[in-house]
This record gives sequence, structure tokens and C-alpha cells, in this order.
Amino acid sequence: MRTRLTELLTIKYPIIQGGMAWTSESNLVSAVSNAGGAGIIAAGGRDKEWLRNEIRKTKELTDKPFGVNVALLHPNKDDIVEVICEEKVAFVTLGAGNPLPYFAKLKKAGIKIIPVIPNVKIAKRMEANGADAIVIEGMEGGGHIGTQTTMAMMTNIIPQVTIPVIAAGGIADGRGLAAALLMGASGVQMGSRFLLTAECRVHPIVKEKIIQATDTDSEVTGYSRGHAVRGLRNSFTEKYLALERSGAPQEALDQLAQGTNRLAAVEGDVENGSVQVGQSLSVLKEVKSVNEVIEELMEQARQTLESASKILSY
Repeated sequence: MRTRLTELLTIKYPIIQGGMAWTSESNLVSAVSNAGGAGIIAAGGRDKEWLRNEIRKTKELTDKPFGVNVALLHPNKDDIVEVICEEKVAFVTLGAGNPLPYFAKLKKAGIKIIPVIPNVKIAKRMEANGADAIVIEGMEGGGHIGTQTTMAMMTNIIPQVTIPVIAAGGIADGRGLAAALLMGASGVQMGSRFLLTAECRVHPIVKEKIIQATDTDSEVTGYSRGHAVRGLRNSFTEKYLALERSGAPQEALDQLAQGTNRLAAVEGDVENGSVQVGQSLSVLKEVKSVNEVIEELMEQARQTLESASKILSY
């Protein structure tokens, strides 16, 4: 399948893997790239030497393009960008802050720049400053989310820019990929679907928790404070929401949430940790290899796109 995204990144399929903290590392990233997509190392919460090692491990495991996600809310973001430039990865995705101060440095290093953006105004600003593509991420996705749905963002943003748009948030099967392409996106970013892969090293208890979840089991914490995070409902979310609704100071909420992503992803505590996963849970029912997942996604997308043309004959 050929789109502007596959041409931009020189990949086989228009699928990039989301940069999921404590989860997206060399084993998963290389598997996605080898299967025809584009893997992304998550640098959030990591130090520069960890990142350098993971980039080099990934290069040993694949000769295909891959990227790094930079969470700009972290204080060591300058060091992270420095390592990315030194190690010459194919592209970066940047979110949770202003990426513009890093554009010149990344461009000089020959690295393609793909900011994650929340609205039309910022999308236009990123394009005007030389972004190679953008990710628009709806609130259906797992982890940190904005206020618009994926459908609304595609409707609002895609007609307003000329650079490739990558849709994200709640896209978990080939039907979602097909829908995004029909809306004018050049590809999709998927995180949750890759959690349930053999190559993903998220804790096995987390995988089982996701498999057992129903379509109504996701919860959003921090929405009223502008720090919204989507994950599975558990003891942590109940405590957090009780504090949030009671008007507790942000410091108390931050203290409760500190370290909970790692607690779930690495240690497997799915009650007191934050199990960050998107809203499209009903299709997340089986662990497969990355290659199987991507081939299945593409076959579903092809079937859906072929079926779409038949509607016109009615």
C-alpha cells in the first residue's frame, strides 16, 4: 500500500507504532519496522544513555526506518534530542510541549519531524515551520489525551494542511486504518494493538488485563484539570477520580499518579498502577506476533476499502 506516509518514511505499510512509555523499546520497535511499519522508541522517563543503547540495539535488529518519541514535558528533553541527532534515527514524534525550538537542530541532522498536535491552529503552525508530517491524536487513545475525538480531528484538520496527516486514537484494527485513509489521512499511529504482541515486553498481567476488559472499562483521569490520561478502570483510577472530584490540590493528584505507569507496565500491578490503553477494547482479545498483527491489519484494511466502493453501486 502506497501513501504519502509510506513514501516519506520509506516503509511498506502506512502504520507507525505509538511511543508508549516503559513499553516501546528495541524488541518491539524493530519487530514493527521489520514487519513493514515504523517502530518508535519511547524516550519519556528515560535517560540519554538508555536511549542511546536502545537506538543501537534497534539498529542491530533491523535495517528498516524507525523513530523516537520525545515527551517534551520531561526536563532532560535537550539531552534526548542531542542523542537522537547524534544517532541519526529516521524520524521523531514530539508531543506534550512546544517542539519548535528543536526543529532547526533536527533538520540539520537530517531527521524527519512529526509533531503530535491537538488542533487546527497548531497544525498550521507546525506546517509553516517545516514539519514533515503531523500526528493528530484523538481522546479515544490511551495515555495522555486531548479534548477532541479522532473523527472530529480528522474532519477539522486534514483539509487545513498540505503535509501528510497521521491519525491516532482508538484505531485498533484494519477498519480504522481504512476509515482514516478514506478521510484523507496518509496513515495511522497505533499503540494499544501492539501491547498485545509477543514482542512487546509490557508485563504479562497487563496483557491479560487488557484481554479481559470490556468496551466500557476505560476511564479518564485528570480531565477537569487539563491533564487527562486514559487507562483501564481500577483501584488507582477510583482513588484519583475521588480526589479530583473532591477538589484536591493538583500536588496531591500528582503524588498519587507518580510512578503508576511503570508500576503497571513493568511490575504488573494492574490495580494500583496506570494501565494506559485506548478505548477500542473489544478487538484486543489475543496476543499475536507483530508480523501477524500487521498482516491482519492490512488485510482488513484492503477488504474494507474494497467494500467501500460497492456502496456507490446501490
